[in-house]
Amino acid sequence: MEFLTGLFNKVNGWLVTQLGELGPLIAVGGLGLLLCVVALPTLLKKQKDPFRQLREARTEDAKDGKKGGLRLGGKNEKLDRFAQYLEPQDEEELSATQLQMIRAGYRSKSSIQMFSFAKLALGIGGLLFGTFYVLISGGGGSAQNSVLMVLVPGFVGYYAPKYWITKRIQKREEEITAGFPDTLDLMLVCVEAGQSLDQAIIKVATEVKSSYPALAEEFEIVSYEMKAGKDRSKVLRDMGERVGIQDVNSFITTMIQSASFGTSIAEALRVYADEMRDKRIMRAEEKANKLPTKMTLFTMLFCVPPLLIILIGPSIYGIATDLGGG
Repeated sequence: MEFLTGLFNKVNGWLVTQLGELGPLIAVGGLGLLLCVVALPTLLKKQKDPFRQLREARTEDAKDGKKGGLRLGGKNEKLDRFAQYLEPQDEEELSATQLQMIRAGYRSKSSIQMFSFAKLALGIGGLLFGTFYVLISGGGGSAQNSVLMVLVPGFVGYYAPKYWITKRIQKREEEITAGFPDTLDLMLVCVEAGQSLDQAIIKVATEVKSSYPALAEEFEIVSYEMKAGKDRSKVLRDMGERVGIQDVNSFITTMIQSASFGTSIAEALRVYADEMRDKRIMRAEEKANKLPTKMTLFTMLFCVPPLLIILIGPSIYGIATDLGGG
């Protein structure tokens, strides 16, 4: 570690001696430009995607008035040209990223490309902003501060889309968790009224759309897939994987087991709905019990200093006046 620190200081001193105070910044910029020049031939030699050829053929047929062929659309054509650079090449990583985007509510085919493009664009934009700021401010002090002023906005811009996706996932999970007990109660009413589970899911997806749109969207997907003839167990498991919430996965397991063993779905729904209501009450009580602990710090910050001023202030003022008069 000491060797690396000494080497860095020597290189930094040599750059400052040769190029001035902004020498390290110029070196970093030159290295970035060199990497862009090296990567440019790879971009220009990109092989044509077979699917792109198929789309172009489809477009030509459409211009000629021909019909038929595959159904196209759903992707951003401009970003699709650079799909091999904007999408993970590893299949597991691609699946994990796609699942993350779905849990955040972005289901379009180009969501992964847009996510990668946003990270790249904001990262480069942050670097350019930092460089512009350093040039305008005259260096920002030492060379290390100048480099940090350039790199920090780039890191912030690069990780901002990931932070946004994480917050979106948390918000959707909270919405689904909050609305799930009410949804089960409504589903239980529909089943006890004589509707099948498939009809109850369709009814629930319609009724809760205004209150819990994320949960209604998931049930709509389930209803569409079941209408298309997909197996109910597979559809429910896919929903559990998309949502990624333990309560929903437990409900899906209960429904599958109830259908497998031939037990009453209404009875299973009634028991699980009661359990979900109890868990919602316990979560509310947990938040209420945490509130006094969280308020203690703010109470000390905003209540204790004014109280001390009111109680001790007159005494201090009187002592200061006596000392001044004496």
